[in-house]
Amino acid sequence: MKKNNASDNPWRAVALVSAIGADLVVCMLAGFWLGDLVSKWQGGRPIWLVVGVMLGFFVGVYSVFLILRKFTGGSNG
Repeated sequence: MKKNNASDNPWRAVALVSAIGADLVVCMLAGFWLGDLVSKWQGGRPIWLVVGVMLGFFVGVYSVFLILRKFTGGSNG
């Protein structure tokens, strides 16, 4: 008979997927806000808005990497 493992909990998987989605959205919105702020400060040049969103995306991807490493029990996790 198979023993239940704590990591087999479907709610844990739902929490992981929710955390990944929320993390990406928050990071990209923060990048958008920061890019918009810098864009207004620099006289309305939209390139800063794009840079902010891209920076938010890359920070979000790195954060998702850290979340997955923690979830899977990787090194230094």
